[in-house]
Amino acid sequence: MQRKTMEFEIDEEPVASLPQLADISIAFEYDAILELTIVDHGLGGFVFGQRQLAESHIKDYDAIDPPASWSVRFDVSNWGCIVARTNGQRIGGAVIAFDTAGVDMLEGRRDLAVLWDLRVDPVFRGHNVGASLFRDAEKWCVARGCIVLKVETQNTNLAACKFYAKQGCTLAAINRLAYPNLPDEIQMLWHKKLSTPAIR
Repeated sequence: MQRKTMEFEIDEEPVASLPQLADISIAFEYDAILELTIVDHGLGGFVFGQRQLAESHIKDYDAIDPPASWSVRFDVSNWGCIVARTNGQRIGGAVIAFDTAGVDMLEGRRDLAVLWDLRVDPVFRGHNVGASLFRDAEKWCVARGCIVLKVETQNTNLAACKFYAKQGCTLAAINRLAYPNLPDEIQMLWHKKLSTPAIR
């Protein structure tokens, strides 16, 4: 069975439009997680396995940290905002944090970037919109001299973990204690090495 390819355009927008990303739902439903098993108190390493849950759950990052709050917490003047549209309708977006004080994942460096947010309208998921946004985010970072693009996910977002692995990201770190208010969630940090243009 052939699936018709959906046509969409991707453009950069001013960071002033960040709050409008909330119009695109980032919520997702999950019924499985990546479970971490610690071997010999950590001396034997750890093993990830997929565990099916007894019931499904819905997670909505905007309920915890809405886009309108980002410019209150950080100076977003160096951030990038890339948006996907079809027939003029905004259907997805990617936000990149760059050269920003207070964003710990940037380590105070100007050659790192963080994919702060990537979202696709639920109706348009599975149509290559997310992968296209990710590729444009990479290009945005390379144009600013970045050598690594970082991404944060959680073990509850199995679809995102698989997506970033498919985009060439490598799991660089895990933190079982990152979310004190969510003790069952594990922070997973992904890195994508970027190809910088050769200097002539």
